[in-house]
This record gives sequence, C-alpha cells and structure tokens, in this order.
Amino acid sequence: MSLLPVEPAFRLAERAEEQRWLVTSLWSEQAVGIIGGEPKCCKSFLALDLAVAVAAGVPCLRRFTVPRPGRVLLYAAEDALHIVRQRLDGICAAADLRLADLDVQVITAPTVRLDLAADRRNLDETVAKLQPRLLVLDPFVRLHRIDENASGEVAPLLAFLRELQRRYGIAVAVVHHAKKGAGHVRDGQALRGSSEFHAWGDSNLYLRRNPKPREGADITLTAEHRAAPAMPAVTLELAQRDNALALEVSERSTPQTPPPSSLDERITAALADIDHPMPFDELRACCRIRAATLYERLAALTAAGRLERSGQGYHLTGR
Repeated sequence: MSLLPVEPAFRLAERAEEQRWLVTSLWSEQAVGIIGGEPKCCKSFLALDLAVAVAAGVPCLRRFTVPRPGRVLLYAAEDALHIVRQRLDGICAAADLRLADLDVQVITAPTVRLDLAADRRNLDETVAKLQPRLLVLDPFVRLHRIDENASGEVAPLLAFLRELQRRYGIAVAVVHHAKKGAGHVRDGQALRGSSEFHAWGDSNLYLRRNPKPREGADITLTAEHRAAPAMPAVTLELAQRDNALALEVSERSTPQTPPPSSLDERITAALADIDHPMPFDELRACCRIRAATLYERLAALTAAGRLERSGQGYHLTGR
C-alpha cells in the first residue's frame, strides 16, 4: 500500500511562485489552452503569430513579449501547406524577420487523429524527439472523429494533450471553433461542444468580431488564465503591408481602460502611504475587497501605467 504525500500546514509555501509566461499576458509557461472564436475571426493567424513569436523571441502581435524563445511544432490541418507558408512569411515580414531563420517545425502528415492510438503514439514520439517549447494544433475539429458534445469522448483526447504537456514540459495551443451566433454568452461558454474545452485550458484566448467595426479594426482579443489575472481586451485588425498579411493591435480602436473608480482610489491611496512594494494579500487586507475584484483592478491599473508589479508586490509607478 502506498500513502499519499502529505505536509504539515505550517510548512506549506506562503505564496505561490511568481507567474511565468511563455508569451507575456497571453500564454502561461507550459500552459495548455484554447484559441477560440467563430469562423473567420483570424484564429489561425493568431496561432501562427504565437508560433513566430515563440520561435524568434520577438513580441507576439508586436506587443506581447516572449521571455524565453524556443522551437515550435505546428500542425495546420485545415490549410494547404503553401497557404501556411504564405501566412508565416507575412507574419515574419510584419516582425522584420526571415522565416528561414526560425525554428518552426511543421507536421506535414495528411491527417493526425488523436482518437487513434497509433497517431497519439506518433505525436508523442515526435514531441519527444523535437522537444518544442510550444505545440500548436489547428483546428481541433480536424484531429478526431468523435462527438465533440460528448464529455466522455472529448475528455480522453484533452487528457492526452495534458499528458504531453506534463511529460515534456511544453505548452499546447489548440485552435477551436465557437458556436455561431454565440455573441450573447461568455467567451468560454461560447466554445463549441463539451464544456471540457473551457475547463481544460490554463490559458485561453478568444477572438470576436465587433458588431460595429471601425475601419477594419473589428476583432476583439480577450484572454483568461487559470493562475493569473486577465489583461484588458485589445482590438486587432488584419493589416496588409505590401504583400504581407498579419494581425496587428489597433491603437486607435483598442478599448480604453475604464475610468478610475472608488476601488482604484482606495488601491492607489494604500500604496501612496508606503515606500516599498506591497504584497497582494497585504493590499487586499488593507483595501478590504474581494480577491477577484482586486486582481481585475490591479491588472487594469498596471496596464494603464499607474502601477508596477515586482516579485515583492505592487507599487505606484515611479516610486
């Protein structure tokens, strides 16, 4: 008989480790997750932008930094290989890169089915040999012949990808469709099929078409993370530069951070009285607000440039 590991409560770590990112604010280190959205929302463009950024160590969407670059393994099941090449070339042109200089490995097999033991074994062995930092699978619907609405059929496939992540220390990004006409529900709940998809992700990115686009800037990107606060939403556009197409953050149309609330004033007032960073738990006790609400406001204030975050906590910018 084997006992489960236990630890006296007083020996447990007082704080979680500092959040580590594969792509800052977009994808956690060694996270599995979904890139989701309705058809024609540029999900594949975003997945390829992630791939280029991680392989080259340049900011994704020319905005979100990559702390530690590495090899990317990509399977694009829905597009012809020459289309994948054209899209990667376009993203490289936008980032002033050469595709030939990047370590992006593309699986060229005509099919990869996660519901087949032989294909799972082949993918496992490929990951074991290439040791990528990021595995991109686009889209999920082309990776199986199961019923996506049946939790009992979806869960084993996602569990296999989670096993790959844990065994090889990689991140896994799966492109998945949202339900058509699901604009009235939350992003995660809009994903097509079983609720397993939403529950599975450590980092999920969602793309939505704006109902009233402005000069092409008609896609909103939101993120959610299991272990980190979400960033404010940003607006994207598919921009053409010469012969290159790539997603870009639209500065003129990016949703602005909401105006300061009384909560913001309480947070900044608490930090104004000290000359050192304040840990999250101490700040929460001082402001007496819910943890989720505090995470949200800290993320907004940090994105607005009013606060800075360090390993010791939060402090006012310039302090």
